[in-house]
Amino acid sequence: MKRTLEGTKIKRQHTSGFRARMATSAGQEVINRRRAKGRHKLAITASKRA
Repeated sequence: MKRTLEGTKIKRQHTSGFRARMATSAGQEVINRRRAKGRHKLAITASKRA
């Protein structure tokens, strides 16, 4: 049986992926803040299945 709330990878990428962040000035500020903080991952990435 499926759960009631299941996210999709594509929708997640469209809203909070790297390309989505870089598309707006506010998103670029988010990336810059994360760079300044020293984050290993700047934005989420779609995990590849093995």
